[in-house]
Amino acid sequence: MMNWPRHCAAVISCFNEAERIGPLLTRVGRHLPHRIVVDDGSTDATSEIARNGGASVVRLPKNGGKGAALRAGWRRALEDGFSWVLMLDGDGQHAPEDAPGFFDCASRTGARLVVGNRMECAAAMPWVRRRVNIWMSRRISALAGAMLPDSQCGFRLAHLETLRRLPLATTHFEIESEMLTAFLAAGQRVDFVPVQTIYHAGPSRIRPIRDSWRWWRWLATQRHSRAGVTFAPAPIWTRPQTNPAS
Repeated sequence: MMNWPRHCAAVISCFNEAERIGPLLTRVGRHLPHRIVVDDGSTDATSEIARNGGASVVRLPKNGGKGAALRAGWRRALEDGFSWVLMLDGDGQHAPEDAPGFFDCASRTGARLVVGNRMECAAAMPWVRRRVNIWMSRRISALAGAMLPDSQCGFRLAHLETLRRLPLATTHFEIESEMLTAFLAAGQRVDFVPVQTIYHAGPSRIRPIRDSWRWWRWLATQRHSRAGVTFAPAPIWTRPQTNPAS
């Protein structure tokens, strides 16, 4: 049986989350002792509080987007000798208490990517976000040839070596869709597990016009390259500049 606390690291992407990162790290630590916080160019005390909370911190010098932040976290997890990563957002919208469900699913099914499914508790999601997520999930499902109930949930468990070999290139929120289609095109099993739906008051990190344009551009590219994804012989993640961190 997989010893998840030993072989899996939490990767938490953050941008100006000084108020929430400390309590979140405490809750994550009850399931995974090794926590990697990627500070995506924050201008507040996110990095300092994360270090004080026992996390390994990767600080990016400027805000590069969620996709870039996740790849920096994956790289640190590989360097630290882990074989799996549990991805969470730093804004508290993912409940660490749901983590055992991801581990159980991967152990039972052999899935190399397990994604949180918020749609069983969709009433807690703002109406516009819910409708957009349903619409996008249908488009991604049609593209991938598989039923993907919640294509935009960033709460995910992934096998690092599989991630390492996938040619993931997007740098912002499109990473959620790109990751799903890449795993499936490479013949890797993807499963979904129910998770809590949590939304806090305050501005969203998503910028509707800009991020929608990026997503449409990515989708158009995928439609013009339906030959599928092949495994690369070596990592092709672009290495961002990082500041020395603990």
